Amino acid sequence: MPEAAILSSEAPEPVGLYPHARRVGNLLFLSGVGPRRRGTKAIPGVELDAAGNVVSYDIEAQCRSVFANVRAILEEAGASWEQLVDVTVFLTDMARDFAAYNRLYAEYFRDNQPCRTTVEVNRLPTPIAIELKCIATIEDKKSEIRNPKSE
Repeated sequence: MPEAAILSSEAPEPVGLYPHARRVGNLLFLSGVGPRRRGTKAIPGVELDAAGNVVSYDIEAQCRSVFANVRAILEEAGASWEQLVDVTVFLTDMARDFAAYNRLYAEYFRDNQPCRTTVEVNRLPTPIAIELKCIATIEDKKSEIRNPKSE
């Protein structure tokens, strides 16, 4: 089956040479998605000093932003939030951030409950506290075409 790379016009630009997502058959694999906003290096809820070190951050603001970025990529690729089947979450400070993240995760995933893995990492490529790696199903456009003669 052919693979299709997806670059979203809504999600933040990748920080390396990779697409936002890649479709293989009826699966959509998202690259790691962080909370940055498109067109800026600023990170919601993050305060940096002059040297670029994190002075403070708001994990709730980052969670909401990363969830919005995932949703934007899914929708632009032709999938939806409800089609997520697996989510891997990377946190840089599990002790500090897990409770708030887990509460917001439950809010966003109340109806759709994909498999989930949450791990703590020492650091992420940009000064962010959370990143998501997701897999979703995506419908084959051919299967969506109805045959009126068979109805």
